[in-house]
Amino acid sequence: MNDNLQAAEVAITVSFHDCDPMGVVWHGHYFRFFEKAREALLRQIGYGYAEMAASGYVWPVVDAQVKYRQPLRCEEVIRVSARITEYENRLRIDYEVKNAAGQVATRAHTLQVAVHQATQEMCFVSPDVLLEKLGVKGC
Repeated sequence: MNDNLQAAEVAITVSFHDCDPMGVVWHGHYFRFFEKAREALLRQIGYGYAEMAASGYVWPVVDAQVKYRQPLRCEEVIRVSARITEYENRLRIDYEVKNAAGQVATRAHTLQVAVHQATQEMCFVSPDVLLEKLGVKGC
């Protein structure tokens, strides 16, 4: 896999509407931050959501795990990274959220599986199109 294409990072300014009455980011909003980083990563490898649909596959998230370590606050500029760590049978993307001080505030991962759009059948191996985008076709 091309190491330059396996990770992406985005900067996000925490909005007022992301915070709960205690002034910290509500736990459910972290998934929007993960999605922003995942979108950047998939665009970077040339397999964004439009390309996925055109390839005949959708990739639903089937599992997610999050470890919250430190709170994030309103108007804080955070950095969210996404890295592909598995791709052969499923797509695992690991996330790291760093606060404005550069400390790791949250770690997470999502698991996605390929589903053939026409048949709605789940694939037990990743389709060739993903492997091609990652530069590992024929492994």
